[in-house]
Amino acid sequence: MTETPRPQRARPEPARMVVDPAAIPEAAPDAPACPTSPRDRGTDLAPLDVQAEADRRAALPAVARRALEEAEARQAAQTTAMPRELGGRNGPEPVRYGDWELKGLAIDF
Repeated sequence: MTETPRPQRARPEPARMVVDPAAIPEAAPDAPACPTSPRDRGTDLAPLDVQAEADRRAALPAVARRALEEAEARQAAQTTAMPRELGGRNGPEPVRYGDWELKGLAIDF
């Protein structure tokens, strides 16, 4: 018993949207050409001078000051150089860069 092929139904053409160019709103005159470029929001992101930073920290609650001090201590501890690995593989650190295998074999475990 052979199956007869079903007749193909013609799919209707989707309706096209018509846009009136006069109805499209204009961008603001100060808008950047590229939406990913930063706008000047009037905020100065330059680092503060020593006195301004000390005043800013003095205005923080004690918990926030302690958190900043702990973060600075952690950053200072991380700046120490790691000892050189003997007999390890070449290339980026697998733990940091997710390179867990080499030619299909799991390494550095």
